[in-house]
Amino acid sequence: MKIGVTGATGQLGRLVVEQLKAKTGAENIVALVRTPEKAEGLGVEVRAFDYEKPDVLTASLSGIDRLLLISSSEVGQRARQHSNVIEAAKQAGVNWIVYTSLLHADTTSLNLAGEHLATEQTLKASGIDNTILRNGWYTENYTGSIKGALAAGAFIGSAGDGKISSAARADFAEAAAAAITDESNKGQVYELAGDTAYTLSDLAAEISKQTGNDIPYNNLPETEYASILKSFGLPEFFADAIASWDVSASKGDLFDESKQLSKLIGRPTTPLADSVAAVL
Repeated sequence: MKIGVTGATGQLGRLVVEQLKAKTGAENIVALVRTPEKAEGLGVEVRAFDYEKPDVLTASLSGIDRLLLISSSEVGQRARQHSNVIEAAKQAGVNWIVYTSLLHADTTSLNLAGEHLATEQTLKASGIDNTILRNGWYTENYTGSIKGALAAGAFIGSAGDGKISSAARADFAEAAAAAITDESNKGQVYELAGDTAYTLSDLAAEISKQTGNDIPYNNLPETEYASILKSFGLPEFFADAIASWDVSASKGDLFDESKQLSKLIGRPTTPLADSVAAVL
């Protein structure tokens, strides 16, 4: 059995590869990456794999039985790129595709949902067995701002009192490895999120608790938050996107209490306090 992992040099992909090595052995894993040189040290077979080059994708998938399709990082290009991969997988005879989608992709207001839904539909139409992992927010999406908040004396955002059921990236990586190594997961759609939800005020309180500094949460209008992010040097489109995602969070789009993630990995998800401590 050969398991291919796309985006294997990314932050999630590397963690998945390590999980799979422990579960199935390195000899059963193929890292599918755009830049093979970056995959040195993964300890598994590496093949060149560029979503934008459909003519070489099929050959790169030769002999792959199961494919973990980690969504592309190129927002706006994802649906087309994923379609290229799915068609190549069909031609190569891949038996099963596990795809990392978005939490509540069919109902959320997050502007990332459209491409994920399109990919889900392409998968269903392909005739290939598939599993959909609708991943919620990575806690790192917020803890990555902790050092900046400490320097500024406040944590800022536009999420209001929205509850966020995030989990550590490692939790999602473990879920992906668990899903693709158990055939009983075929045909399933999982809504994956952290066990315990929090608001950004809760996050600010946890930062204050662990540092001994008073770090309040300042909720800002979407446009103001985006402007501040731009002043930090973020590209305009990315700053606008981050602010809009916070607004979606304020509507409850990052909240889920089904605990399907912890059920899939067989343990509680990483507590917020642990994720904060990992940054400090």
